[in-house]
Amino acid sequence: MTKHAERVRIIDRQNLWNGFISLERITLEQQMSDGSTARLVREVHDHGRAATILLFDPERQVVVLVRQIRIPVFLQGEPGYLIETPAGLLDGEAPEVAICREAMEETGYEIESAVHLFDAYMSPGSVTERTSFFLGRIDTSRKTAAGGGLMHEGEDIEVLEIPFEEACAMVGTGEICDAKTIMLLQWAMLNRASLPA
Repeated sequence: MTKHAERVRIIDRQNLWNGFISLERITLEQQMSDGSTARLVREVHDHGRAATILLFDPERQVVVLVRQIRIPVFLQGEPGYLIETPAGLLDGEAPEVAICREAMEETGYEIESAVHLFDAYMSPGSVTERTSFFLGRIDTSRKTAAGGGLMHEGEDIEVLEIPFEEACAMVGTGEICDAKTIMLLQWAMLNRASLPA
């Protein structure tokens, strides 16, 4: 155990809900920096690990993104249809396998190899989700399926081909406001010289 892990002791775990997510109430004791002990209660959401991918056509300098409804955004009074990189839960698969499956389902592009870039916790204050981020080279002239998601899962996904520079600019205007998509586009901007050519 690390020094920091020794400062935390789980007192109780109570399952509150099991559905698309599971929700637990965690009671813990934490040794504070001043030596005192604090008892804290936190709710933790868990719906599994996830993966996302930036689909990039180096010949045309285009990224393939998707647009779909996100109910929590809609409930904030916004339109709710976000522009995003393809993503999904691992469902027991390795991240590189799951993201190739998700990319095909959502966009219709077959990914021969997904290059792992990094992993990140998306909202570590309340959500256990750890997301694996990938880059996938594609040829937009060789789409192998329609994409659009799986009807039996209630998906209705619009596939978008957007010039790379335009997609990056859409972060600044707020047209792209999804965290994983911003992270991948920013990675691509920072690493433009090493993108596939």
